[in-house]
Amino acid sequence: MAQLSTLSTQFSARQADRSLNRLRPRLRELFSDDAQWQTFEQRLDAHFMPLFDVLIGVYGSQYDFFYYLEAILSTAARYFIARPATLKQLDESRPRNWFQSEHMIGGVCYVDLYAHDLAGLRARLPYFKELGLTYLHLMPIFRCPPDHNDGGYAVSSFREVNPALGTMAELAALAAELRANGISLVLDLVFNHTSDQHDWALNAKAGDRDYQEYYLLFPDRTLPDAYERTLREIFPEQAPGNFTFVPELDQWAWTTFNTFQWDLNYANPAVFNAMLGEMLFLANQGVEVLRLDAVAFIWKQMGTTCENLPPAHDIIAALNLLMRIVAPALIFKSEAIVHPDEVIKYIGRECEISYNPTLMALLWEALATRQVRLLQHSMAKRFALPPGTAWVNYIRVHDDIGWSFANEDAAELGINGFDHRSFLNAFYTGQFEGTFARGIPFNYNPRTGDMRINGTAASLAGLESANTPQQINLAIARLVLIQGITIAAGGIPLIYLNDELGMLNDYRYRDDPTKADDSRWVHRPPFDPTLWAQRTDPLTSAGQIYMHIRQLITLRKRHKAFSAEGQARWFDSIADADSTGGNEHVLMFERTYQDEQIVILANFSEHSQIINARSLPPVGSEATPIDIISSAAYPLSNSIELPAYGFMWLLYPNKIEQTG
Repeated sequence: MAQLSTLSTQFSARQADRSLNRLRPRLRELFSDDAQWQTFEQRLDAHFMPLFDVLIGVYGSQYDFFYYLEAILSTAARYFIARPATLKQLDESRPRNWFQSEHMIGGVCYVDLYAHDLAGLRARLPYFKELGLTYLHLMPIFRCPPDHNDGGYAVSSFREVNPALGTMAELAALAAELRANGISLVLDLVFNHTSDQHDWALNAKAGDRDYQEYYLLFPDRTLPDAYERTLREIFPEQAPGNFTFVPELDQWAWTTFNTFQWDLNYANPAVFNAMLGEMLFLANQGVEVLRLDAVAFIWKQMGTTCENLPPAHDIIAALNLLMRIVAPALIFKSEAIVHPDEVIKYIGRECEISYNPTLMALLWEALATRQVRLLQHSMAKRFALPPGTAWVNYIRVHDDIGWSFANEDAAELGINGFDHRSFLNAFYTGQFEGTFARGIPFNYNPRTGDMRINGTAASLAGLESANTPQQINLAIARLVLIQGITIAAGGIPLIYLNDELGMLNDYRYRDDPTKADDSRWVHRPPFDPTLWAQRTDPLTSAGQIYMHIRQLITLRKRHKAFSAEGQARWFDSIADADSTGGNEHVLMFERTYQDEQIVILANFSEHSQIINARSLPPVGSEATPIDIISSAAYPLSNSIELPAYGFMWLLYPNKIEQTG
């Protein structure tokens, strides 16, 4: 078997060499500049073998495979030639792991809701720098239908900014200004589908057979019904089923998410090449991170869930290799809110960074239960990543909160996953007695019992329901606690802008007929200048939340241990609690980089908790660690008391001088 594998590899290498040698002169003809060709050729040679292997694995059965291979490489060459000189300089000078820095701090917003348009967003640049952002994610900004647009995710053109927000020239100028101020621009690439008003879809409706092949269209319900047997419904309330009848074609279109969002047919290599062009166009506007939306759904196969299939991974890996050739300063971010075993598969050869949905869900789970055992257990198993990658850690984004922990992890602790999710749904929608949360249910599926939660971080943490000063203080402490863990955990912490000010649910969406049936709009409120003006007033909730979060961001940037290059260890502070002084309410983990060691303690209870120093990791020294947040020393011979929802970042002795 090993001999066959070796022979296969050798054959593939010879085939790749022959293909590239045949294509090299044709590609060379596209270049008028020898130096540019040399750079392109050098990168092509470095990445062609794995690229060829992936592409022939996905598309090798196509009779015209080599035609499309040449087309794909020609697309890459043309966009390399067109890439602005300043971005080519960035490609050459930027370290490959630039995004792993402890200085990486992310913010995300809708341009129209947060600043009206791109010009208004540029005016907010001083605030972004004040907060400490180095990564700014703009929710979809492209041209889309005025009504059926799914908050911008039904894209009509990837090359045009929504005219209400500005122009593509303004976007490129914004990207350059952000970069000059140390902030990387992040944009969504809606990867699985387009709007039914995209030119490709309009051409398909008009009868163009080539563009009809860009989508998955069926003459009757025979195949759709067969596929439906194994598919899940993503939005059972708004868009039940996965197929929509198109009167103009008298056919059924595959529409996983909404009736007006047509899934692309990635089995067609022309679609791969077209989407490569869209990606590279955006890369050449100065985008530094592309968030690949709905990556799990891009490949379809009868008899499966049509999620997380191997060709989907291969397609993303191939596109990433092409980025390494044309625009190596750009990285991919995976958006795969799926089982944790599947999330990790998108990180590495495919995407350099990924959302960490398990950490997000379990931070809220720990707040509800006041226990950290599932959070600690899951992170100890699942937080580690391949070298050269990073998590994007968050407490919420624009979307709903789904309870994306693994049933297997829960079962190992004697927890029934279905029952536990039912409890969490009741707790965060205000249906559980004594809850502090004020969330709204989203897309309840009576067949499966599945449901998700909507709400701003502050409303879910109890600020909306708080009626007394003590309840307000507890809600603020909860919010700062979980946001603080995302800042300390390593990777890129991501703040949904306005959460740092404690903004509450906005129920006005119910009065807008274009939004009323989508409760996610409750946590997408417009910018509130009153809250923003209160951010430095310690007598206000906004001021207390903002100043705490800004302090944590400042401290993070002083310590390499908080970078994604650092190492994380998640300690079991629960096991044998009676004998070690552990505590089921206190999360404990460690961040290290070289000889820097920081231990994080976080109390998920509204009551103060005691930790015995014997439960802390060994330090190899009798010196006293210092909490870099409060500057207080904590002798290891004593017990440590954490106040309600309190936390500490204990810097161990060998680096005390860096606390500054």
